[in-house]
Amino acid sequence: MKHTDIDAFFDTLARANPQPHTELEFASVFELLCAVLLSAQATDVSVNKATQRLFLVANTPQKILVLGQDGLESYIKTIGLYHAKARHLLQTCQILLDQHHGQVPRSRKALQALPGVGRKTANVVLNVAFGEPTMAVDTHIFRVANRTGLAAGKTPLAIEQQLLQCIPERYLQHAHHWLILHGRYVCQARAPQCTRCTVANYCQTFLSQRTFRLP
Repeated sequence: MKHTDIDAFFDTLARANPQPHTELEFASVFELLCAVLLSAQATDVSVNKATQRLFLVANTPQKILVLGQDGLESYIKTIGLYHAKARHLLQTCQILLDQHHGQVPRSRKALQALPGVGRKTANVVLNVAFGEPTMAVDTHIFRVANRTGLAAGKTPLAIEQQLLQCIPERYLQHAHHWLILHGRYVCQARAPQCTRCTVANYCQTFLSQRTFRLP
């Protein structure tokens, strides 16, 4: 995608949604970390349903640890992979207490050292909680980037690196939210809603298909 088209692409998304935000529900940095950790291979809706109950009784590392494995699982058992997620969250809470005074660290290295926290999770926390211009490449961003021509790559890291280089700095703060929401509700995997897509005229796949269909 041309630089001018990239600028227009994000300008369009920004005008439609000037202040995008995660659909995960949280009231503290720790709650955000918990929610993102639990969201792997799960929908935000399912995570929110579980954490609404969980956070009422345990919303700090100390309180999560008091629940123990069985207690924690009773709150998150509706989420996929809940056995492993409960174990990782408990281990993470212990590390937060032992090494970070119970606070969520702000460095990528420290975040990724936490059990169950990969690069994508760390990027979400750094962006949403601390305002850093990171790119949390999930399945939606990976698809949208490749489909539109914003970036082309076979791995999330390759897409992340390209997007950080090509997206104008003024859009980086919110870019990953715009792309996630666009992929979730418009540029869907099986049935992209091209007829109602506000950035279709910048999308390389849409433009190539339209050209191909011309007589």
